Amino acid sequence: MSLILTHAYYLYEDPIELRIMKPYAPLGLLYISSYLNAKNIENHVFDSTFYSQEDQLACIESKQPKAIAIYTNLMTKINVIKLVKLLKTNSKYGFPKIILGGPDITYNCENYLNSGVDFLIIGEGEQTTLELYNAIVKHDIYENIPGIAFLEHGKVKKTGARTKIKDLSELPLPNRAAIPIDKYLETWKANHGKSSMTISTQRGCPYTCKWCSTAVYGQSYRRRPANMVAQEMQMLKTTYKPDSIWFVDDVFTVSHKWIQSFHEEVTKQKAIIPFECITRAERLNDDILKLLKEAGCFRIWIGAESGSQKIIDAMDRRVDVDVVKEAIQKTNALGIETGTFIMVGYPGEDETDINQTISYLKAANPTHFTITVAYPIKGTSLYNEIEDKITVRPHWETSTDRDIDFKRTYSRKFYDYAVRRIVNEVNAYKNEQNRLIKYKLKLKSILSLALMKYYKI
Repeated sequence: MSLILTHAYYLYEDPIELRIMKPYAPLGLLYISSYLNAKNIENHVFDSTFYSQEDQLACIESKQPKAIAIYTNLMTKINVIKLVKLLKTNSKYGFPKIILGGPDITYNCENYLNSGVDFLIIGEGEQTTLELYNAIVKHDIYENIPGIAFLEHGKVKKTGARTKIKDLSELPLPNRAAIPIDKYLETWKANHGKSSMTISTQRGCPYTCKWCSTAVYGQSYRRRPANMVAQEMQMLKTTYKPDSIWFVDDVFTVSHKWIQSFHEEVTKQKAIIPFECITRAERLNDDILKLLKEAGCFRIWIGAESGSQKIIDAMDRRVDVDVVKEAIQKTNALGIETGTFIMVGYPGEDETDINQTISYLKAANPTHFTITVAYPIKGTSLYNEIEDKITVRPHWETSTDRDIDFKRTYSRKFYDYAVRRIVNEVNAYKNEQNRLIKYKLKLKSILSLALMKYYKI
């Protein structure tokens, strides 16, 4: 008897991701795998990233597992549902019990269970997967297992919430040996000239941004000891030799005391690897920036989401746009690359707010910025606020929350062209020294502005 841990992200079937080519290992599944290993539970990880669904199904057929635990999120949901239906309708896979976990299931329990899933794991997965798998093997009752949902007489039954793991030092390191790490390193090296790996140091986020989902780890702050993080970095450095590390934490510098310990430990253990991280502007200062640089930080992503204070306040970001701008400028001046995130089309955003965002990006001058049109994730405050204003709600099994649209200040087309205008206008500013590139980008910006005016309805 065994358990297969898997997901449904297939890199070579995603044209957008094929252009980006920055795949990362499924850390969540690898944490669960190592936890099960520590409890002597046989498990196999099928990392589908570099493989096809056919490869995945062949593995399942050969293993004939008692249960399959599948991670799902916004990006993979449609593929997950297809996989579930195949497993539920073809006897050659042995009709294993299907368990789903991940951020998308918490507020979509009924939909997932009605699609054929046997159990949902709500919240963190390590302890719940262990208890649920043992119950499945022993044909035991499930009602006493915290943090799950299942159908009982056709209706959704949820057990009590599981207490979150308080001491993260109890968790073994993710089972990276279970997946083809070399494929990740080689893909990064071939496409970007350097390899990259991920590390998680914390769970939860204490902040209240309305568009952000906290469905798995909750609005909390729990952190691994800095010395253990440094040990993990030393292990990666010795075993895999990555060129860089991406810390996947929501707010890397939320605790200044932890950053000081981290700096001391990576220095003492000779574990320094160039890294990038995400944080908030108000959790940076001159001393913290200096410590980060000395510890190996080469890039910091500093959230803003908008250059308009009105929109930042509407998001409940609780930060001053000028503080964000100054943090980016200070980071640039120290020789650390910067990145920022921009969201357009948030409820209440108008053309003035977009112009303020353009001005903010030019003044802050981040090395990189990403931009997207706001979409409501079920379970977030943003979703709750706009639920009665939803204008497009596609069929659940064949769409994601990204496809939901709602009544905005202007049409969706307006914001699509606003994205293009911001990108071209800011990049024209960044290419001030190259007149030809600047001229082309300016023309694209003007065209985008004209189309914005046309769709301003």
